[in-house]
Amino acid sequence: MEVDVTDQASVAGALREVAERHGRVDLVVNAASPYGGSRSGPFGGGPLAEAGPSGFEDWSAMPVRGAFAFLSASARFLADQGGEATVVQVTGGSSRRAMAGRGLWAAGAFGVRALTQAAALELRAQGIHVALLVVDAVIDRSGGDDAGSADPASLADAVAYLAGQSPRAMTHELQVTPALDQWVP
Repeated sequence: MEVDVTDQASVAGALREVAERHGRVDLVVNAASPYGGSRSGPFGGGPLAEAGPSGFEDWSAMPVRGAFAFLSASARFLADQGGEATVVQVTGGSSRRAMAGRGLWAAGAFGVRALTQAAALELRAQGIHVALLVVDAVIDRSGGDDAGSADPASLADAVAYLAGQSPRAMTHELQVTPALDQWVP
C-alpha cells in the first residue's frame, strides 16, 4: 500500500483500507521522514549563516507537514472508530537537542515533537494513547549485532511496549539509545 504521509486524505484512505481488510485499527505508526526541495549541501542544512533561501523548506517544513497530516488524519479516524488505540510518531534525536550545522534538521524534528505532544494531550481523554518514539541512533538494517546502533527489531519492540500500556500509565515519549552510542541527555 502506498501512502503519502504529507497528505491527510492519503493517510485517512490508508486507515480506511486497513480497517476494511482487517477490522478494527488499534495501532498506527508513522516512521516516515519526508523532506522537500533539493537538500543540497551538508546533511541537516549546514550552518545557519550559510543556509540558502530554500533551506527551511528543504530541511524543516516537510517533516512537520508529514507529522501534522499523519496525526490529524489518525486522530480523526481513531476518534470516529471509538475505543482505545495507540498512535506512535517516530522521530530522531534532533527532536531533543540541536547540533551545530543541523539546526534546520532539528527545527523539523522539534516541530514533530510539539505536534505529537499536542495530539497526546488532545486524545488521551478518548482513550487514544499518542507517543513519540525518539530514535537517538543510527539504524542498522544489516542484521548485524552492532551495539552502537539501533536495529529494526528492537524498535518494533519499543512500539509494542508503547502499544501494550494501560491507560493508567502511558508513556508519551520514549527515547531509544543503543548501549554503545554516545548518549547525550
